[in-house]
Amino acid sequence: MSLTRQQALDLVHEYTASEALRRHMYAVEIAMRAMAMRIGEDPDRWGLVGLLHDFDYERFPNDAHSATAEHPSEGVRILAARGLPDDMQRAILGHATYTGVPRDSDMAKALFAVDELCGFLVACALVRPSKSLADLEVKSVRKKLKDKAFARGVSREDVIGGAEEIGVPLDDHIAFVLAALRPHEVEIGLGTG
Repeated sequence: MSLTRQQALDLVHEYTASEALRRHMYAVEIAMRAMAMRIGEDPDRWGLVGLLHDFDYERFPNDAHSATAEHPSEGVRILAARGLPDDMQRAILGHATYTGVPRDSDMAKALFAVDELCGFLVACALVRPSKSLADLEVKSVRKKLKDKAFARGVSREDVIGGAEEIGVPLDDHIAFVLAALRPHEVEIGLGTG
């Protein structure tokens, strides 16, 4: 038995006070649903993984990058106790490279591929006058990726490596995630410029 989306959303709200972090999880959920649909997988399962992947981040920060303590390991223990299936747990653990859990499923690879990219795309949109993804182009995103001072917290290595892991050219991956997020930009705090 797995969690329902409402139960997952309740956990996100219980454990995460930051609206920005909640919006990040919503964005990753949206991207994961799109990734699942693209390859014929279950968008509800993949969406739950996206929604839950960082729910424990605020409460159990992992500055030391422990493989077994804090985020995401503590969150996965909570999710396991609530019945989240093993493959979904492994995908969440695998999104943090320091856990040492291999990304050995399409779901795990997709989560890694969209996580940092979603954060980066939102950062790119927020510095535009429109505060929107609607007029954000792939070439602008690529230019910002080269600017190491911009959105310093986003791992460029993970953005590039994520596209490589799913076997998609980076420009195509950026375009795909942009297209997935655009119809939902208000939900993720954009389009209010």
